[in-house]
Amino acid sequence: MTETLTSRTVRSPVATPQLSGLGLFTVLLGAALPLIDFFIVNVALPTIGKDLHAGEAVLELVVAGYGVSYAVLLVLGGRLGDLFGRREFFLYGMAAFGVTSLACGLAPNAWTLVAARVAQGAAAAAMLPQVLATIQAATTGKHRAKAMSLYGATAGLSMVAGQILGGVLVAADIWGTGWRSVFLVNVPVVVVGLFLGARAVPETRSQHPEPVDGPGTVLLAVSLLTLLAPLTEGRAAGWPVWTWLSLAAFPFAVWAFYTVERRADRLGRTPLVPPSLFALTSLRRGLVMIVPFSIGFSGFMFVIAVSLQQGAGLGPVPAGLALTPMAVAFFAVSLYGPRLVARFGTRVVTAGGLIQAVGIGLLVVTAWRSWPHLGVWELLPGAAVAGAGQALQLPITLRIILSEVPAARAGVGSGVMVTTQQSALALGVATLGTLFLTLVPGMGMRDALMTTLLVQLAGIALTVALSLRLPRTIS
Repeated sequence: MTETLTSRTVRSPVATPQLSGLGLFTVLLGAALPLIDFFIVNVALPTIGKDLHAGEAVLELVVAGYGVSYAVLLVLGGRLGDLFGRREFFLYGMAAFGVTSLACGLAPNAWTLVAARVAQGAAAAAMLPQVLATIQAATTGKHRAKAMSLYGATAGLSMVAGQILGGVLVAADIWGTGWRSVFLVNVPVVVVGLFLGARAVPETRSQHPEPVDGPGTVLLAVSLLTLLAPLTEGRAAGWPVWTWLSLAAFPFAVWAFYTVERRADRLGRTPLVPPSLFALTSLRRGLVMIVPFSIGFSGFMFVIAVSLQQGAGLGPVPAGLALTPMAVAFFAVSLYGPRLVARFGTRVVTAGGLIQAVGIGLLVVTAWRSWPHLGVWELLPGAAVAGAGQALQLPITLRIILSEVPAARAGVGSGVMVTTQQSALALGVATLGTLFLTLVPGMGMRDALMTTLLVQLAGIALTVALSLRLPRTIS
């Protein structure tokens, strides 16, 4: 009897939760929802504006309110998951996402919709960091490599599928719901996710939970707000004085955040973003590379959507379907990522950047030769090649970033990574989107599109150069 008790005592602490196939599907469903909703609303904005009598500046807030709230709270969401349990916080976040999606779909006026979108972004920030943290804590070896590849594929597909799905739902006008269906569709998906999550997702948490860092949380929020708020709202608002004052305050806010976090670390406290995380070469160099990649990704999605609808005269559904070759190529190639990395190492990421550059170059040539007759067949070669190149970069880079993060800090590491990615996605729309819209009146839609794509090529060249500094292997 004594031996039995002893053996149980020894085995219990070392037993680690395992993420099943159904559990992985469930957390990936949770990962897809926030990313889809970041893009799904874009094609519905004209209908929302007409129905709710909202101007361009308020419509920008429908997009920006979600994105900024989402980005600002991601790291805090990761820390709270480490502290209280990742499955529990994942389920709470998903339930809140369903409730706030219902509030968006039933919003009686534009400002109510803006408030609901801000709350929806906060719910997404509670849910999404738990996905990567659960994968990191409940998988190992080949299982983790496959799970991370599927996460990357899910992330890429969600961003493309959001615009396609938004166009389809608005055009379908299900039961007369019009634009409201792009939010209401989340509710049944959340119900399914909650049912599966309660049964299939294992509970994990940090063995040494760290309390919330109040000053760090406030200063990180201020830092991101001073950058993202003016860049996402500035163009629609006409670049008032507050946008320039906010951008001027950004470096000072970042300096204050870094100073407070470094001091907390030296005093033995628990900073929101431990500076020691950035001592990890894989995390530091991977984060630097994910910034230009994400800027280019979201900027491209915005610019091509506007060009196809306002320039080439396609409706939201044909414009979205024109990107289907990119989505299909991205998904197919991303599944082979782990095998390629096992054979060739992380130089696969460099090859992916070069392939993506070829795809964007083909799209430039297509725009030059075929404008305004652009559709799925004209865009197919360039979109498919670009999608294949992106698939060799995003999933592998995400895996590299988290490869050396200790399991106890999986939530914090995931929050830092997704915050960086989300902020860069917002910057992509703000920078490449603003460049494109500024060039259109003087150059015309075609030349503005070509010029913006050439600027993106410069960003891809930077990504390729940064990929050479990544660790050769993934631990």
